[in-house]
Amino acid sequence: MNILLLGSGGREHALAWKIAASPLVTKLWCAPGNAGMAREAECVALNVADHAAVIEFCKRNAVDLVVVGPETPLAAGIVDDLAAVGIKAFGPRKQAAQLEGSKGFTKDLCSEFNIPTGAYRRFDNANDALAYVRAQGAPIVVKADGLAAGKGVVVAKTLADAEAAIAMMFEGAFGAAGTEVVIEEYLSGREISFFALCDGETAIPLASAQDHKRAFDHDEGPNTGGMGAYSPTPFVTPEVHDQIMARIILPTIAGMKSRGTPFKGVLYAGVMLTAQGPKLFEYNVRFGDPECQVLMLRMMSDIVPALLAAIDGQLKNFDLRWYPEPALTVVMAAKGYPGDYTKGTRIDGLDDAAKVEGVEIFHAGTVAKDGAVLANGGRVLNVCAMGKTVTEARDRAYQAVDRIKWPDGFCRRDIASQAVEAEKTKG
Repeated sequence: MNILLLGSGGREHALAWKIAASPLVTKLWCAPGNAGMAREAECVALNVADHAAVIEFCKRNAVDLVVVGPETPLAAGIVDDLAAVGIKAFGPRKQAAQLEGSKGFTKDLCSEFNIPTGAYRRFDNANDALAYVRAQGAPIVVKADGLAAGKGVVVAKTLADAEAAIAMMFEGAFGAAGTEVVIEEYLSGREISFFALCDGETAIPLASAQDHKRAFDHDEGPNTGGMGAYSPTPFVTPEVHDQIMARIILPTIAGMKSRGTPFKGVLYAGVMLTAQGPKLFEYNVRFGDPECQVLMLRMMSDIVPALLAAIDGQLKNFDLRWYPEPALTVVMAAKGYPGDYTKGTRIDGLDDAAKVEGVEIFHAGTVAKDGAVLANGGRVLNVCAMGKTVTEARDRAYQAVDRIKWPDGFCRRDIASQAVEAEKTKG
């Protein structure tokens, strides 16, 4: 098969690495790709937002399958446009992509189909929103309704924080994404990421994972797109797993189908394990980043037949196999991220770092120039490792991090610390 993968981040590098390993693949292109992805595939300078250009490329190169990595093209309806000309594409159609494209849409779906989630209200003006948070008190969560690159959520610890967040969103900090705001109950508990592959009717769970959203150690600092992840997480017990499938994932798939907008693709549930049981706090309609990186390392099965089965509605007889060993990834980001950061700084030592046993390095925001690798984004590298235990995987990942010479970068040093503690007490 000829496959085109859209995107340029760490998630897409991990997908490219996994897809390239499939014996079914004749040719793999990545658009636009990055310096690391060039090792797995041919990178092409296509503008992913230009659907006509993507279709033209597919026709010219006899592309059999398009795999869409990021959320923005999904929300813009790229899968609909490809399907309209007979090109297979992995990912939800525009209507179904609203599960990520609109926070309010998802909350209303939860309400309609009795999916456990925090109490909420939707607002299209600041005055009503301010009155609501003052009545509710803090802590409370303020979200821009639309896509804001993972940064449109403020967990307000104080009333002043909530008021500032409302003002910021309605003043246009996130553009069109913030013209409507969702305010919801603060859920306390442990946050986990749960993924399911869906074909419109059937959903099969992927391995569990835990993401680390805050920029700095001990969950300090601003929210980011994710600073590290590991899989599996000890906090998703078989019982919790079954509850999430039965109460959250399956009712969502059934609800979307009953509305006439079946969901096909990968559904990523952000779940809070509360005292009352698992509750949904957000959906994404694509692989998580950086969770995808650890899932791809642990996936034993060939991914290509799985993607095709999701598109073709054939998941009911499908099974995915996983390596039992844990995988972990540490995100190296440019200093200043998620705020202002400098691009174009040089990164050395990558080959040396990749020699550490069990280590795989995925590029997230890099560009190759004159034989050197330069930082070209906020989150720049994903240093991943596998091991017999989470502790071993973590030690290997940080050993590799320490071999990378990039003074303009930083990372968290406490990825998976809760799981490491759990291993110690068990051990």
